Amino acid sequence: MSSSNRVRNFLVPTFLIVILAVSIFAVYQSFSTVSQTKATPNAYVGIAFGGNTTDEAKQLIDKVQKYTNLFILDVGRNPISADQSKVEEVCDYAVAHGLYVIVNVGIKDQSNSSDWGWFWNQPSLDGIKQRWTERWGDKFLGIYYNDEPGGVQLDASWRRFYEYVGGNLSSVDFPAAHELEDIRLKLLNYVDNGTKPTPDDYELEAEFFMESVITHDPGVENLTAAGIRSFTSDYGLYWWDYKGGYDVMLAELGWNASVAEQIALVKGAARLQDKEWGAMITWKYRSPPYLDSGVEIYNQMLMSYQAGAKYIAVFNYPYEGGAYGTLTDDHFAALQRFWNDITTKQYADLSSPQAALVLPKNFGWGLRNPNDTMWGFWLTDNRTNQVAVVTAMCIYYYGVNLDIVYEDSTYPITNVDYQKVYYWNATAI
Repeated sequence: MSSSNRVRNFLVPTFLIVILAVSIFAVYQSFSTVSQTKATPNAYVGIAFGGNTTDEAKQLIDKVQKYTNLFILDVGRNPISADQSKVEEVCDYAVAHGLYVIVNVGIKDQSNSSDWGWFWNQPSLDGIKQRWTERWGDKFLGIYYNDEPGGVQLDASWRRFYEYVGGNLSSVDFPAAHELEDIRLKLLNYVDNGTKPTPDDYELEAEFFMESVITHDPGVENLTAAGIRSFTSDYGLYWWDYKGGYDVMLAELGWNASVAEQIALVKGAARLQDKEWGAMITWKYRSPPYLDSGVEIYNQMLMSYQAGAKYIAVFNYPYEGGAYGTLTDDHFAALQRFWNDITTKQYADLSSPQAALVLPKNFGWGLRNPNDTMWGFWLTDNRTNQVAVVTAMCIYYYGVNLDIVYEDSTYPITNVDYQKVYYWNATAI
């Protein structure tokens, strides 16, 4: 700065200084007033509550209401979900504090329906939809039903199941027995008899998962019939979760898995199938402290937000003596920082369809490690190594800009204007 400028600045008239001071005070007053009103981000951000009492739920709502706008009553197997009055008490409280709600009301188990009968034993869910829409308006986002259908499919002990039931499954009286028998015979032909090292296709497996596990699940059928938006979390097979009938998938970010890969899988499936997606920040460890550090949770939330997640929640379970479940002050600080940042700052939008990786049709490989299963029934096949290599290359190059999709005539890749499209058998990126 020149000496003349210094003199000029020093000789500013007193009345200008006064005006400046008054202006600063006015701005401060304006900012203070605005800060009392919670900003509105372009995403639903909050907590998936896994506590056991209505008091615990209300205490958590009081804690986070100023920096969240979403409360997931994620209590599918506890006394709250078995009691309609308790469900409505918690959601009434959340909505009264400005939060949107997603409700998990339990698992429909026809062999033990008395545990969850108040909800699933109704002739239809039309009445519940009307009741809750009238009660909570647009703050009622939908029902969280079941949990990790794709992950269960990938990790279930199907071989032990076959050994347990034994013989011909067609004679067993339960849904999808015939489909499972066809898969069992296929396994016998390929593995036990050594006809071929790996199958030519996975049509049977994909059909079983989509139709028997999801589409014709009584809970999914009832939600679909009533037109209630259905949510669940998963860590694999998102493409078929959507095709089976779920409206919103929340990718589980945790377990030391690749965050970018999980986002690419759920985002690609949602984009081509015109669905919504989100992220559920879940456990890193299977014992206390369960969740990752606040810094890492913040980073995962921000990655999800920039990639276009419409729903972002932190999984809060179990409640083991702490006032707020598994959440610590470190986690609350991270959540508050995230909320403040996305409501006051501009971030790069990484949600546009920049690049897609197309995997083989019905290729239900878990993609978590080189020895992951194929549909839970099969080990790796002659394509998994190449798929792993090209996936790693694309993730390294594009990060969350990548969509991972599948060859599927119902949802052709040409429906989206991607800048770059790669296929699983590509030799270079």
